[in-house]
Amino acid sequence: MNMQVQSEDALNQGQERAFFSSYLETLSMVERLHRLLLDVIKDEFERLGLLDINAVQALLLFNVGTNEVTAGELKSRGYYQGSNVSYNLKKLVEAGYMHHQKCNIDRRAVRVRLTEKGRNICDTVSKLFERHAEGIEDRKVLGEMSLAEINDSLRRMERYWTDQIRYIY
Repeated sequence: MNMQVQSEDALNQGQERAFFSSYLETLSMVERLHRLLLDVIKDEFERLGLLDINAVQALLLFNVGTNEVTAGELKSRGYYQGSNVSYNLKKLVEAGYMHHQKCNIDRRAVRVRLTEKGRNICDTVSKLFERHAEGIEDRKVLGEMSLAEINDSLRRMERYWTDQIRYIY
């Protein structure tokens, strides 16, 4: 009986180590995928000769889209960190990709929206993503797995991490 308990403990420890190893691989993959996404956008922009904007800024324009938002809203949606948002919004306004104006309600807040030039960048990124979605589907990159299943899993991870931040103490 004692041997069976030890054997089960060893099996559980092995499963825990395997899960931990898979978790670390997932973390690494999420990080690499984000960097790779930025490289894909950068490559597309270089190919098109759009050299006055970087990939982070292009993705920011895409995420703003047709909305009018504050830097705080972009941060609270989880797209960017505070200093990153402020710096890039300033650069995008200076380059003519975004309009900005002080909020009527809170004069400290600045609301931003895309200019026509910014909308063109947003459209370029959107078309790139559409091509990739078609390619992933056509080539059956995901096999039998659906993007909906992947997104559900990633949402659960996001919720878990968010809970760790909010309820750590």
